Amino acid sequence: MGRDVIVVTDGDETAYRAISAACRELDLYPLKSSQGNPTPLSADSLVKAVLDAPRQPVVVMVDDRGQADEGIGEKDLKALLESPELNILGVVAVAANTPHVHGVAVDASVTQKGQVIERAVDKKGRATSNAVIHGDTVDVLANHEELSIVGLGDPGKMEGYDSIGDGVPATKAALAEILRRSGYHAG
Repeated sequence: MGRDVIVVTDGDETAYRAISAACRELDLYPLKSSQGNPTPLSADSLVKAVLDAPRQPVVVMVDDRGQADEGIGEKDLKALLESPELNILGVVAVAANTPHVHGVAVDASVTQKGQVIERAVDKKGRATSNAVIHGDTVDVLANHEELSIVGLGDPGKMEGYDSIGDGVPATKAALAEILRRSGYHAG
């Protein structure tokens, strides 16, 4: 079936620290080499790094650094989604204030207070009135309706509600929701 992977569409240092803290709690492997704004690895190098990870599920970060059109983060995301060697459990789609993006419909989102809702959230983790999340690295997901997509505000931030000192409850809830929806821990 391949290596089990969760993708997060953010790559900055704060997001990496938040994701790492959540991964420790959930027994996931955060792929440090994928951290960067934009994503520092080419598509082939990223897939290889995932395959070389010491354990799974592997949490991979992809980031376009605010680029509205298809940047390196989305190209890397596309490569992850199309790799026959990987089993994508789901994607945490991070909201951003990026203009001129289509966005992607989410199955659920996690608010800044860690509540799972059936709508999208904004960058601050506040519920919006629709199901479409807008971010710089999410448009390519619109072609993958088979995926579980969980929206999230800015990992490690969200007006202080998702701080590392508080245990990054929203980031942790988003990763846990992907695991739950994929049935990863079922049996």
